[in-house]
Amino acid sequence: MQLSSPVYHLKRKARLLARENKMPLHAALNQIATQEGFSSWSLLAAKASETAPAAKLFPRLAPGDLVLVGARPGQGKTLLSLELAVAAMKTGNRSVFFTLEETAQGILNRFRAIDVERADFAGLFEIDNSNDISADYIVRKLAAAPRGTLVVVDYLQLLDQKRENPALMAQVRTLQSFARERGLIFVFISQIDRSYDPSIKLCPALEDVRLPNPLDLGLFTKTCFLNNGEVRFQAAN
Repeated sequence: MQLSSPVYHLKRKARLLARENKMPLHAALNQIATQEGFSSWSLLAAKASETAPAAKLFPRLAPGDLVLVGARPGQGKTLLSLELAVAAMKTGNRSVFFTLEETAQGILNRFRAIDVERADFAGLFEIDNSNDISADYIVRKLAAAPRGTLVVVDYLQLLDQKRENPALMAQVRTLQSFARERGLIFVFISQIDRSYDPSIKLCPALEDVRLPNPLDLGLFTKTCFLNNGEVRFQAAN
């Protein structure tokens, strides 16, 4: 059964329902689940986990991959990237989330949005929200990272926001070489240009990626674009 909206949207709807009707959140969640054709929220969450895009995408990733995940704000690109990190950890691999956008607590809070207990992955998940994040910084921090580690960079367009950092193209090339050499998987969260019109095109594509500075998008081995619950995944030719 296909859900009417992504799980995180349904959760927001349940929270609003709970506030408006002054009812416990678990009751509101169950009510939303019933509307979606499930007898309880736990069953809906279990089914959603089985069919989540990340569950299908992660097996298609390989060490050395550079994956671009792009969407307009509020479409779930950060949650999808976190779900990919969770999928990696479920196989026993480490995940590291570098963010120039979110606070560490903000990222931790998102575990709740995808119905995952952060404590289940103690020792496998790390968040780094240093203001010094750049390709060189990431390479230093991951010098001892084991093969198979999944790395999220949040987000692509912020890597060269400081003038002292190398150009974006140079940084992505550095991370490409590092990923291949060490057998790591890099997931880059990306902004989409405001000119993208979902009424014309169901999902964004490479030509819709916001590029304030030059970057060869052919450096990415896989792409994943999201809009309104639609997920488009493609491997480079």
